[in-house]
Amino acid sequence: MVTAGIWKDVKLNFWNQAKLENVKIEQKVLTKQKADLNIHTEIITDKDGIYTILINGQPQNIALKSGLNSVSVPYQIQKPKLWQPNGWGDPNLYELKISLRKNSKQIAEKSERIGLRTVELIQEKDAKGKSFYFKVNGNPMYAKGTNWIPADSFLPRISKEKYQKLIKDSKEAHMNMIRVWGGGIYEDDEFYKACDENGILVWQDFMFAGSFYPGDENFQQNVELEVKDQINRLQNHPSLALWCGNNEIDEAIVNWKFQSQFKYSKEDSLQVWKDYNKIFHEIIPNAIKKYATSDKTMYWPSSPSIGWAHKESLTEGDSHYWGVWWGEQPFEIYNEKVPRFASEYGFQGMPTLETTKSMFSGKPDLSLQNGTVKAHEKHSRGWEIIDNYMKRDYKIPTDFVKYNYISQLLQARGMQIAIEAHRRAKPYNMGTLYWQLNDCWPVVSWSSIDYLGNWKALHYQIKRSFENQVILTEEKDGVLNFYAINDELKSFEGVQLEMEVNKFDGENVLTAVSIQNQKLDQILKFDPATIAELVGDLDKNGLFLNLIVRGKDEKIIAESNYFFSKPKELKLSKPTIKIKKISPTEIEISTDVLAKDVYLIGDTHFSDNFFNLLPKTSKKISLSKPLGKIDVMSLWDVMN
Repeated sequence: MVTAGIWKDVKLNFWNQAKLENVKIEQKVLTKQKADLNIHTEIITDKDGIYTILINGQPQNIALKSGLNSVSVPYQIQKPKLWQPNGWGDPNLYELKISLRKNSKQIAEKSERIGLRTVELIQEKDAKGKSFYFKVNGNPMYAKGTNWIPADSFLPRISKEKYQKLIKDSKEAHMNMIRVWGGGIYEDDEFYKACDENGILVWQDFMFAGSFYPGDENFQQNVELEVKDQINRLQNHPSLALWCGNNEIDEAIVNWKFQSQFKYSKEDSLQVWKDYNKIFHEIIPNAIKKYATSDKTMYWPSSPSIGWAHKESLTEGDSHYWGVWWGEQPFEIYNEKVPRFASEYGFQGMPTLETTKSMFSGKPDLSLQNGTVKAHEKHSRGWEIIDNYMKRDYKIPTDFVKYNYISQLLQARGMQIAIEAHRRAKPYNMGTLYWQLNDCWPVVSWSSIDYLGNWKALHYQIKRSFENQVILTEEKDGVLNFYAINDELKSFEGVQLEMEVNKFDGENVLTAVSIQNQKLDQILKFDPATIAELVGDLDKNGLFLNLIVRGKDEKIIAESNYFFSKPKELKLSKPTIKIKKISPTEIEISTDVLAKDVYLIGDTHFSDNFFNLLPKTSKKISLSKPLGKIDVMSLWDVMN
């Protein structure tokens, strides 16, 4: 396989008389009344003379000399509509057409799409360390999102349609930020275009990751040109929120002990640190200042800022917490290890059955012992780690389809625990970006969407966990604490929490109202309740808690279920699940008793999947395309 060479489109660009290059839009002033912009561009002409530059048809005469000219033209937008992140409003965009005329004849033209917004990274000392959050359009934003890797091992195969689908799937899951990982590539323009259109902010790593880089003069010049190229290409995108120097190099130097592994001398080890500081604390930030139009362009030297083995990683900066998976700590450790901003954490799960079948060139042999299946897990102990976690919370199935199902549930459960711990800690924690959104081939991995674009159980859970309004439960020493969380700019008045304890067959055991007439602005902690008070003498393994948050208009703001035991301990009854066809692309699914983690199986995208269906209830599901047969499974089928 050829792994180096020209892989993007090759073009020959011709011009006569003049050429517009490198248009940069500088936002000087942004208020409700107006947006004052400066349009910076470089113009190459073949003759001296008076030319006319037009911004959306508004003309201005300028004198240009033969050769390269740097030009700045003011432009104003009245009553601007803000570009808002997903969940806060519309990501409004403006088209700017910049054209150049000579003697009333148009000789050059460029177009740029921009959004009007402000983004700030706020770091302020407090009693527990230092804050780390993004303020967008003057408001603190809780970042909900993911990490992005290249969408194919063969980069030219990544289509515009694939970029658009993955970003739209992120929007549908209520995300507002994606971190582009520094071990990949600077993505195609279509990626940033899709983020602009869908209100997804981009944390952009420069492409340096997990290694030591030289600091000699030639390499410094190479890095500066790389920064210049990407700044010029990407800075007009309203989705671009942050430039980050690298992925995990600070941690590699400080914690990974490469120096001793490769038997570096003391002098060589010092040189590694010196080169690191030269590139990431001098060359890159200085290049950003030199080539970016705004002095407010934000730069963060390394992600994470402090390694997860250090206590400071939880009190300041951003954190990559890998005590789960790499450290093999239980999922519950996420409740203790809550950072200010979680920019990486994750757990592996199998891809969907459809994608697993695509691993085979012929008839698929769906067996855990099959060499092809085993080879699509590249962690040397991956299967062992998954099994070790699985037996803590579930029974390990021997049937392949059931194992695939439980593997996905396990991954979703782990990430749900992490995300809920992060969101309960708001505003101490102000961001959670799980690892990772997508895959570059059909593989057992940390992704929530597999290589063929199918949603794993994790992505369905992400969609639920990232809702703008949620009600979350925290268990501590037999006491349940309840948190209602609101990430929208609006608040809710007259909020109350309703609690129902029910048996799995639907029989109601307890109904109570916790607090009435409270205001839900950002986060509201309700009165706690002990498990003993809620359950009494009944077996908690056969009960669930249904939580409903209502506003003063009686409308449901948020709803969730809480189970008092781990999945493998639940005493589930066999549900009678019925599927009724409403139309070719809509079904209604119902059950007589609790059907936990309902799994709809078929070659189509279901609007919801891997969900709990409560006793004597039904749920409508839309399909992306008509399907003749739909198989269904629930946790009971695996645990019994």
